[in-house]
Amino acid sequence: MFSQVPLLIAQATGGDHDAGVRHVAQISARLAYASMCATLCWGVMIATGWANKISGRQGLRNSHMVLATLALAFGCLHAFAFTLLELAPFTFTQISVPLFNGGLFRHALGIVGLELMLVIAFTAGLRKKVYYRKWLRLHQVAYAAVGLAAAHSWFGAIANGSLATVWLAGLTILIPTVTIALARFLPPHVLVRLGMLEPEPGFEPEPDGAGGSALDISVDNERCHRYGICQAEAPGLFQLVDDERLRYERRPPPELFAKARAAARACPMRAIELRERVR
Repeated sequence: MFSQVPLLIAQATGGDHDAGVRHVAQISARLAYASMCATLCWGVMIATGWANKISGRQGLRNSHMVLATLALAFGCLHAFAFTLLELAPFTFTQISVPLFNGGLFRHALGIVGLELMLVIAFTAGLRKKVYYRKWLRLHQVAYAAVGLAAAHSWFGAIANGSLATVWLAGLTILIPTVTIALARFLPPHVLVRLGMLEPEPGFEPEPDGAGGSALDISVDNERCHRYGICQAEAPGLFQLVDDERLRYERRPPPELFAKARAAARACPMRAIELRERVR
């Protein structure tokens, strides 16, 4: 009987240890979830120009990077914590390779989402070294990565029986995140009708080009910092070439008037000027 005492003590200690590790993993997962949603929301607000009045461009970029770093740090801590378990610990292969050795589907969602975010973070500094449109397409994969990580969080909460605890907070954070992300791709006249944008002088919600109007585009090269946001909003009108010069259509066709206005509105340096004239 006495020979079993050390074994019982070891099991109790291991149980306490694993409970503590799982608690750390749970807290880090919730912090990563909140930071991830905040990163996506703030990134959309920067890309659309909605947050430009709050701070300078560099301040906006720095705050976005801080939120992204927090989300990645908490996500990596969440994954690493499972390798510290004493009973059935995860290997590094299991937390880095989806569906390895019978891994669960919900784990695969989290692994793929986190690894996509890491790739985006590592390539963030290559914006000026590669063709901007290719870099932008990779950066936009963050929408899919956030979706995968959010699905992983909810499936994990269901499997662990903690869905009732995180339901209100998780849903409260997720709804505005999804709303802002969807609004990112709505046409400007729809956002004006929804009250999310203020109409510009002379702006009418009718189809562009009605009434025989024309639009002239000019860019102040002294103020333009070649961030490429105008190209993201209107790739058919603006384009950054290899030597970081900005090419643009001075007189866009009527069907691109809305995109021209969106690009001018999103420009953080307010370097794009639009002049509407009657033909």
